[in-house]
Amino acid sequence: MYVCLCRGITDQDIKDAVAEGAESYREIREMLDLGTCCGRCAPEARSIINEELSLIAARISIAA
Repeated sequence: MYVCLCRGITDQDIKDAVAEGAESYREIREMLDLGTCCGRCAPEARSIINEELSLIAARISIAA
């Protein structure tokens, strides 16, 4: 699904950025140019980022 209509950024683009090592909204904003136009995508983008980081943390704690 499209998260940022201004820049054509999807939820998968955001998930891929997290998988590639981005750890914050700021990093992903810089990588993808996310949220730099109207900003309406920021809340949804932050939610996706937090969810992905939580999944990664859960996998790490299970593996440990």
